[in-house]
Amino acid sequence: MMLKTNSRFVGGVAVLDCSGRIVFGEESSALRDVVDKLRAENQRIVLNLGGVSYIDSGGLGTLVALYTTAKKNGTTIKLAKLSQRVGDLMQVTKLLTVFEVYDGEAQALKSFERGTAA
Repeated sequence: MMLKTNSRFVGGVAVLDCSGRIVFGEESSALRDVVDKLRAENQRIVLNLGGVSYIDSGGLGTLVALYTTAKKNGTTIKLAKLSQRVGDLMQVTKLLTVFEVYDGEAQALKSFERGTAA
């Protein structure tokens, strides 16, 4: 399934709902473009990955690149609602130590209010 995204704003935070696959190529490129546009409008972004069924190494690389670029530019990206499969992959690759990851969107949004890490 191709990656589908939908962006919305909740209390001054951009939330990007993602569903499908994040894989090298068109999907990763599209995700990068959407996040770049959101970053231009907002310094706080939550990637809701609840609908993402698969991420390959290129997709992981894209997430890391988005995170590092955002951080350099003063933007914070947090992840929410990882599926079991995606969560396991993030655990194995040790990326859970890089990203702030939350079980739900509400917790990720609240973390911006507190200004605390996961």
